[in-house]
Amino acid sequence: MDPTRSTHVKLLAADFLSLAVSPSVPPTFTRRTRPVSRAEAVGVVVSRDSRQKFLRFLLDDGSGCVPCVIWLNHHLLLPRLSTSAASAASADLDAASARAHAGKVRLGELLRVRGRVTVYRGELQITVKDVVVERDPNSEVLHWLHCIKLARDCYDLLPPATATDYRR
Repeated sequence: MDPTRSTHVKLLAADFLSLAVSPSVPPTFTRRTRPVSRAEAVGVVVSRDSRQKFLRFLLDDGSGCVPCVIWLNHHLLLPRLSTSAASAASADLDAASARAHAGKVRLGELLRVRGRVTVYRGELQITVKDVVVERDPNSEVLHWLHCIKLARDCYDLLPPATATDYRR
């Protein structure tokens, strides 16, 4: 299995927005044949749309804007989940965490976000699981450098050959 499938892939907005989307259910995402399911982005919040069920925002890193969403309706999902006390406690923790992360998203704030790559109405987005406010203004430049280095050394390489590939 390709290691990029289960890790948060550091991507610039331009690279994120150019991910290839397969029409499968659920959709899968690839970057030059490498699977991507989770992403990390760093940028400045340039748009914020808060609703009762979610918070949508755009993160601008200079190469483009990454659409992000934080779901705030964990309490509405609780009836669909198991009614066990453990499930209720887990949903409460998820809701509290989502509200805390949403509170960090302010216009002009430099953020690092991590989450799952998803599609909504044909548009790629990050369904955010983690938000960190970056205090060092150099973190955006360092993220750019990491993205470039990882693209050259890891992401742009062909996946390792499997044993069945050698038999052909």
